[in-house]
Amino acid sequence: MKIKLAALLFTGFLAATGFVRAEDDTNQIAQLKQFMQLVKNLKYQQGEIELRGGLAKLTVPKEFNFLGPDDAETVLVKLWGNPPSDEKPLGLLIPAGMTPISSNCWVVTIDYNEDGYVKDDDAGKINYDDLLKKMQKGIAANNKARQEQGYPAITLLGWAAPPHYDAATHKLYWAKSLKFEGESGETLNYSIRMLGRKGVLELNAIASVNQFAEIDAQTPQILGMVDFKEGSRYADFDPKVDKVAKYGIATLVAGGALALAAKAGFFKVLLVGLLAAKKFIIIGLIAVVAVVRKFFKRN
Repeated sequence: MKIKLAALLFTGFLAATGFVRAEDDTNQIAQLKQFMQLVKNLKYQQGEIELRGGLAKLTVPKEFNFLGPDDAETVLVKLWGNPPSDEKPLGLLIPAGMTPISSNCWVVTIDYNEDGYVKDDDAGKINYDDLLKKMQKGIAANNKARQEQGYPAITLLGWAAPPHYDAATHKLYWAKSLKFEGESGETLNYSIRMLGRKGVLELNAIASVNQFAEIDAQTPQILGMVDFKEGSRYADFDPKVDKVAKYGIATLVAGGALALAAKAGFFKVLLVGLLAAKKFIIIGLIAVVAVVRKFFKRN
């Protein structure tokens, strides 16, 4: 029903604003049908799900749905218009009852970074206010390169929630408030990291800042839904055979904006914010059809 309603609203929007031109009607309708078919074909899952061939287990309750790697890539790239990453995400979580084109939609992407065992002995020594200032400078310095590649500049406004590390579970979470050039609203980048034997599970919420309270309230449940399986847990680390990451908690929070600024992780964090900005541009008009984007650029 939501998909049909979105299609009707989109068609009405085009007609009411005069975007539908006679010579483009057939092409636009075909693209709209293709877009709606992609949404319809998404395969939502619940229950116990293995991630990355048994690396971790995800238990999805009735309050959420899970989309696997292929469907997650469809949402992020084909529906929301983001550039594809080097590797597909392990999947994404979306609240039950929502679709990627719901006006109040938010999702949590799940990825894995196998850089090695991340030591956490610096967790209690970090000054997160100083770290924030360094991150702000790093992001500002990267904006010229982003703009040259056609992406909007980003301003890191501050912590929506400062980093918190649970030494008992080896889980870390924080939230940043971002502002994208040309956007009136702020974007929420809510991050959860789970340390494992050989790497880190990365969960990132893509939402608007006004959804912070909703996501923050859901964080304990999300944290409890996923964990490494035996053999891949943090406690399973074997210093004789396992690789140790070249960074600690501070760089993990910064997303590589410090010592590892040249690594893909830094740009990955920026991409998360870009995903959110792209999503709300698209949802605002239900306008994913390429010809409409071209119209905006042309006019």
